[in-house]
Amino acid sequence: MYNTPPLDSRSLALRRTVIRMLEGGRRGHVGSGFSVIEVVRVLYDDILKFDAKRPQGEERDRFIFSKGHGCLGFYAILFDKGFFPESELAKFCKPDGILGGHPEVSKIPGVEASTGSLGHGLSLAVGRAIGARMNRAKHRVFALISDGECNEGSVWEAALCASKHKLSNLTVVLDYNKMQSYSSTKEVLDLEPLADKWKAFNFAVEEVDGHNVEQIRSTLKRAPFTQDKSSLIICHTIKGKGIPFAEQNPAWHHKNKVTDEEVVELYRALEEPQKR
Repeated sequence: MYNTPPLDSRSLALRRTVIRMLEGGRRGHVGSGFSVIEVVRVLYDDILKFDAKRPQGEERDRFIFSKGHGCLGFYAILFDKGFFPESELAKFCKPDGILGGHPEVSKIPGVEASTGSLGHGLSLAVGRAIGARMNRAKHRVFALISDGECNEGSVWEAALCASKHKLSNLTVVLDYNKMQSYSSTKEVLDLEPLADKWKAFNFAVEEVDGHNVEQIRSTLKRAPFTQDKSSLIICHTIKGKGIPFAEQNPAWHHKNKVTDEEVVELYRALEEPQKR
């Protein structure tokens, strides 16, 4: 569907940060972490208002990372922006670290909500967007949700509420990698026609290559797409993007006991991205 450009040096560096966390914790949702990297990179490089030294500053935009199991990609950009020190990377999923298998708001600076129980993040984002309007605040609200998460009825209840209140201050990004924990979304519970479903819920919808930084950037900069609707961007991604043996491979949805050999292979896979 898309002619995705090769991963650039920044995307590769963020993926190496993910591998550093896997090397420390020896576990994690690998595929989901890699599929979101270009999206969170653009959000934090070009779109969101934030201050890593003042994570709770009132003027900040609110970003709800709803697909909490994909947190490795989220943590990579939070580290890159200085929300927590480098020493935490090696302590991923360890008792003395702050970085758990799902984001926790009470532990990690820059995390707006504890997520991972799928289907809740959009409701939280809708509430934040309504609150911002009631308080006449200028910040915007963003939520990143997953395709498998759209199996949850709570997602569509939240979408109805966003439509009712015409929340143009809300932008939803959907990571559409088309894979769930054990098979494709088409096999588990087909979502198509996905764009039409969201349009029927009165969202203004755009679709992009979720690994094309320029496409993501230009589209996010245009949000809100319509002044009386919430915006939704369907990002067509590849689960495990950047690691050929993990791409669209359910075995790499979540890994326990990551071995030294697997760590070496993960790093090696990023050395020659031009071949893909």
